Amino acid sequence: MGFEIATPIQEQAIPVILANKDLIACAQTGTGKTAAYLLPVMHKIAESGHVKLNTLIIAPTRELAQQIDQQVEGLAYFTGISSISVYGGGDGNIFAQQQKAMREGADIVIATPGRLIAMLTSSGSVDMGSIKHLILDEADRMLDMGFYDDIVRIINYLPQERQTLLFSATMPPKIRLLANKILNNPQQINIAISKPAEGILQQAYMAYDSQKIGLVKEVLKKYEGGSIIMFAGTKDKVKDLDRELNRAGISIKAFHSDLEQSEREEIMRAFRNRDIRILIGTDILSRGIDVDGISLVINYDVPPDPEDYVHRIGRTARAETTGTAITFINPKDARRFFDIESLIGYEIIKLPLPEVLGEAPAYQPEVRIKSDSKKPFRKKPGFNKSGGKSHGSKS
Repeated sequence: MGFEIATPIQEQAIPVILANKDLIACAQTGTGKTAAYLLPVMHKIAESGHVKLNTLIIAPTRELAQQIDQQVEGLAYFTGISSISVYGGGDGNIFAQQQKAMREGADIVIATPGRLIAMLTSSGSVDMGSIKHLILDEADRMLDMGFYDDIVRIINYLPQERQTLLFSATMPPKIRLLANKILNNPQQINIAISKPAEGILQQAYMAYDSQKIGLVKEVLKKYEGGSIIMFAGTKDKVKDLDRELNRAGISIKAFHSDLEQSEREEIMRAFRNRDIRILIGTDILSRGIDVDGISLVINYDVPPDPEDYVHRIGRTARAETTGTAITFINPKDARRFFDIESLIGYEIIKLPLPEVLGEAPAYQPEVRIKSDSKKPFRKKPGFNKSGGKSHGSKS
């Protein structure tokens, strides 16, 4: 497949997994973590012989489940290893087909928590007693989405004698709590947590909300080639921008949870095939969407969580390529953006707003705007003029 050099997560994780040890691995998307767990698990399946329902991979979204399934298909092409992805959406016939396929058996099952719970608790339920490997991919995202109880419930259906691998981009206390509950004396690997890839050129504009549409148009003039992903804060904002930008003559496609599963699959297929050049969505696009050749990421809104910023811009500059990430900051979100700079440890260049858009607001992260008061209160910024972090600042 053209891979010659293992990525750091692969180099460190594969020997641990082959040694049958439980693992907590902290690594961002785009670091090669999917192959880091698939390759050694498939190696063990190929060596030991095929066992019905050998490996269960739990993923937060249907898109990630499908993507992992596609990677299994590619990596296992000459091995005879089988896989099935199990996720919500579609009609009752799809549920029945997925359930039948699981009962008949596949070496690797990739499932979203909700659909798997439905499978395990319905009539004609599936026996998971043969599972040898449990893999939780993007565990932090699953917990953010409220799947903690579902994951614990699923684990009650699995044998205690198994290897458990937990992959997460971040390691908050609730992940530690889950790990302590389900893993047995795990090895730990940390790969450059919360740092954007070096190949990403990060830039930002200060802009009032009324200037942002015009700013999108100006930015897109400079990026004629390559695929582009734009992130907005809410599903409703995504829909509004889809209408407004298409009316403005910018060909763009919205991706959100109100679309039917078949529509979402078709949009992603067209985006990968370059039939769609610009995609706009919420943070559902920031995790587990593996598309090569994304040259630009636009944050139309500053993400509320600094970690989400790292995941969003990680859609570009994957696998040692380069790319650009541009964020639009309104005065209300300046403090949020400062928190992002605190997390990554350096300031991001603020570009001058194109003159045609008028005067830009000043970047004043020390001024926190309170919605219930006209008077802002000030907080000392945590960076000195050279861009380094000042002592005593909150990171």
